[in-house]
Amino acid sequence: MEEVPAAPNEGISLSALRSQFSVNGEEGPKYGFEGSRYHYGDGTSVASQNSSQILTGYDTLDVGPNYDFYANTNALGRVRRSRPSLFQLHSNIEEDSCPPPLYEETNTGRAPGDSSEDDVEEPQSEPTRFGWVKGVMIRCMLNIWGVILYLRLPWITAQAGIGLTWVIILLSSCITGITGLSTSAIATNGRVKGGGTYFLISRSLGPELGGSIGLIFAFANAVAVAMHTVGFAETVQALMQVMDPINDIRIIGVITVTCLLAISLAGMEWEAKVLFFIVILVSFANYIVGTIIPATPQKQAKGFFSYQADIFAENFVPSWRGPEGNFFGMFSIFFPSATGILAGANISGDLKDPTVAIPRGTLMAIFWTTLSYLIIAATIGACLVRDASGIMNDTLAMSSADSCQGLACQYGWDFTDCITNRTCTYGLSNQYQSMSLVSGFAPLITAGIFGATLSSALACLVSAPKVFQCLCKDNLYPVIGFFGKGNGKNDEPIRGYVLAYIIAVCFVLIAELNTIAPIISNFFLCSYALINFSCFHASITNSPGWRPSFRFYSKWMSLLGAVVSVIIMFLLTWWAALIAIGIVIFLLGYVLYKRPSVNWGSSVQAGSYNMALSYCVSLNQVDDHIKNYRPQCLVLTGPPSCRPALVDFVGTFTKNLSLMICGNVVTVSPSPATLDTASSNSHVTWLNKRQIKSFYHGVVANDLRTGVKMLLQVGLGRIRPNVLLTGFKRDWRKDKPSCIDNYIGILHDAFDLQYGVCVLRMREGLDVFRQGCQHQCPPCTPRKFFIYFVLVIVDPDAMVTEPQPQPQPSTVFQSQQGKKTIDVYWLFDDGGEIVVLDFIVPFHKSNRFYNIVRLIISTDHVLLDVEHLVMTVSLFSDRLVTFPSKCVFVHQTLRQIRLNEVLQDYSRDAAIIFVTMPVGRRGQCPSALYMAWLETLSRDLRPPVLLVRGNQENVLTFYCQ
Repeated sequence: MEEVPAAPNEGISLSALRSQFSVNGEEGPKYGFEGSRYHYGDGTSVASQNSSQILTGYDTLDVGPNYDFYANTNALGRVRRSRPSLFQLHSNIEEDSCPPPLYEETNTGRAPGDSSEDDVEEPQSEPTRFGWVKGVMIRCMLNIWGVILYLRLPWITAQAGIGLTWVIILLSSCITGITGLSTSAIATNGRVKGGGTYFLISRSLGPELGGSIGLIFAFANAVAVAMHTVGFAETVQALMQVMDPINDIRIIGVITVTCLLAISLAGMEWEAKVLFFIVILVSFANYIVGTIIPATPQKQAKGFFSYQADIFAENFVPSWRGPEGNFFGMFSIFFPSATGILAGANISGDLKDPTVAIPRGTLMAIFWTTLSYLIIAATIGACLVRDASGIMNDTLAMSSADSCQGLACQYGWDFTDCITNRTCTYGLSNQYQSMSLVSGFAPLITAGIFGATLSSALACLVSAPKVFQCLCKDNLYPVIGFFGKGNGKNDEPIRGYVLAYIIAVCFVLIAELNTIAPIISNFFLCSYALINFSCFHASITNSPGWRPSFRFYSKWMSLLGAVVSVIIMFLLTWWAALIAIGIVIFLLGYVLYKRPSVNWGSSVQAGSYNMALSYCVSLNQVDDHIKNYRPQCLVLTGPPSCRPALVDFVGTFTKNLSLMICGNVVTVSPSPATLDTASSNSHVTWLNKRQIKSFYHGVVANDLRTGVKMLLQVGLGRIRPNVLLTGFKRDWRKDKPSCIDNYIGILHDAFDLQYGVCVLRMREGLDVFRQGCQHQCPPCTPRKFFIYFVLVIVDPDAMVTEPQPQPQPSTVFQSQQGKKTIDVYWLFDDGGEIVVLDFIVPFHKSNRFYNIVRLIISTDHVLLDVEHLVMTVSLFSDRLVTFPSKCVFVHQTLRQIRLNEVLQDYSRDAAIIFVTMPVGRRGQCPSALYMAWLETLSRDLRPPVLLVRGNQENVLTFYCQ
């Protein structure tokens, strides 16, 4: 078939090429082209593609790159598609009488091309989305410009001085700036859904840390509602000038939080924020104008003298007062004002393009708010003295100039009495409402306080439920799932709003701003530390999945931000830092214990892979030593749930000690269904539920022996099995000779690859689900039969569906055995494999029921002194039994009969018997005869019997080196 090239400026006429390029079956074409659509032979359309996108003239199922193929959610009003599978592309279509559809669509029960207008549902209306200015920058600025700006920044300037206040502001901005860069990097690494900070951390670090910090951050936002509300209530109380300020603040605060809840539930949150933003800008302009206007006598009496160099110099240095008078005390009070940088990220689900809006809006908000803080601290420190009485008669003319104290003496005012008696009520150090005094029109500053406090409280009241809702939907913790339900087109968390309201009211009742601020500072610092660590950890793992479009970040700066945040937590309030970290550790331990079934491709997984890979590679740099020998077992279990006894036995001595791999061979022609059966996660799930620390590896092969050869060659560097452990073939006398040859051939293949071989035989057999373990063996016989020795090949008809989780039956290796013995018959020197195994089984810490070992040695086949061997390996707890091999029949067959008699006499009541397995010479010893030896040696024994044969290389040493 020749390729038909397309004209340079013409589309390809697919209908003209239909007969030439269609794929035919017995009853006509199965796949073909018509116009610009792929279709089946019955006319059902399976995909649509513009003819201009086709690059060659060949009929192909390949399609170009499409976003739908990578999306993990369905877009509104669109049907999700998936690319053709590799099996569909490279397999012979004519062999499949019922080819699978090209695309898997979300509409079940409908043909791939059926697009009936009657069945098409109306697409849901898109919820309201915001850009980077409205959705992020303005929200962040409103949240940062909170109660601290108007009510505490002048007081902090008086305490720390202008210089240290700038240091506090810049240090806070450095932490928030680094966190903003880290947040931008994480947010631009993929599509961000609702959940804000919790979503960013959990999808980066995983559910362990993400869940705990999401819960803490949501709680901190709910408490921040109380902080901003108390600031608002303080201002209202100051205007009312009542005699019971604490209770008035509580009453006003509760009423205010209730009104904010009503605004949020009514959906008027954005309209309120626009009004607040305008009011705050007007109040800033009013404040700047007020600093320029010459001071009136009334304002001078309260300490305002407009811009003066002497006042700036005096206020530039600190003047600590009160119990909170220190740098970190001021920092703990100021820092909550910088925590609003995540207000935009917290509503990431409501943004048009979070990957653009979050970086741009967050960084711009940090810049403008930091600049405003620096300007206000410098201007108010250059205009207002620290202490003033507010009394018009305290002029210098009415008192002695020699006894006057304070900088106000230079401007004709004497505040000596109130300074000496510490009764001054005005000035930077004594009045929280200093910005109202400085401003040109005081009511505008009051309006600005109302706007800043209410907007910040409203932002926190909206952020906390949305973060908590995303956490609840992930079902990481019990009980809280009740709050994950959303309502309306925007999926509003009504229940979360009510919970945040209750928490806020509880903290409003404290009615003390300086007490609430340090509490949430530690929680926010803990959140910022984990955000920065998330960015650092994702970068340091070098995962291909970490490719943020925002490039202006540094992993080392993120690490610095995380370390500084933790240090400042302890410097601020050490007990609050311990509480925050304790909560994180407790929630982390809970998630690690419960292990929720979520997989977000976190950086922790990438880091674990890097560590495992590094350790595996480092093992290649050192040669193996006998002292470090471990039996690393390849266990031919088939589906592990079909042979729990075999799995449990090997798990008793490999748990936390050495490698265990459960192998399964599926002898069916390769196909997606058989591959899914061989590599099904249900087997690993079963092992995990049984608390067996083992790998599972399934292969698809044409026959059993070929599949086992593939399994025998699995491994990674030094991490590879060296012992093959299988079950005994009980039905060998009823089977075809070819099946017996395959079984014995598997043992010889293991010897060829320098494996030790173990065969476990139990009186009741190993299979517990015989019907589920039935299979067909094409090379041997067309009928179905049971196989009891190695593997389970699932019936092809059962491969269509995912295997159901199997129950967890109990086995003898899980029950208490009391004081029974382990009898070890070391008959031939094979390197000591049997001695290593019987040492590990009773003395391993995971084994609870074996405690006495008896070693029986054939004297003619041991070169070392028996007593010396016994003392060296320290295996005797009872006695040593020996018997001369010359008394046993010379021929191998008679030897096995005699050995069975010895086992019957000596080990009738043992817990388990280890015995050296004889080796049949390949090509000379028939497979049936070899099976007869194994049968004779281990038959009619009550305890389990493990036939062991090493690879004739030393696995024991009696020396220190």
